[in-house]
Amino acid sequence: MNRPLPPHPTSRRAWRHEPLRPDLDFTTPADYVDFAHESERQFASLLDFYGIEWDYEPRSFPIVFDDDGAPVKYFTPDFYLPAEDLFIEITTMSQKLVTKKNRKVRLLREHHPAVRCKIFYQRDYLHLLIKYGIESDPGQAAPPPTRIPGPPQIVNLGEVELTG
Repeated sequence: MNRPLPPHPTSRRAWRHEPLRPDLDFTTPADYVDFAHESERQFASLLDFYGIEWDYEPRSFPIVFDDDGAPVKYFTPDFYLPAEDLFIEITTMSQKLVTKKNRKVRLLREHHPAVRCKIFYQRDYLHLLIKYGIESDPGQAAPPPTRIPGPPQIVNLGEVELTG
């Protein structure tokens, strides 16, 4: 029996539903969020695997203001890790977009110095994917086999008594 999925929450804390099949429920909070980019989904899955609580785009911060002091531009970091009180911005895009994100984080720090935010650049992100086995390292050869190819070894375990 297929039951419909619950509404998409935007955080691990908001993820509350009964498993579709309690004995075979492999869903994680990342499965219920519409991420803007695949890299965000992969990062959330990694956080889920290690049991790290996260919120996806939970807050926007004003970073540019008009002459009267009213906000005209906002920055919304991709993730918030409550246990670390840390926002994370994932960037795996072109250098032009990286420059824009660097500027946004600089403005965030300037206007909100108490807010902690780290940018995960493409190299950081790829390092995590390779380290935790989500992707293989394109610069390295395949790992050596765990056993030498050939016929299986037969080991004599002694006489077996048959009762019957």
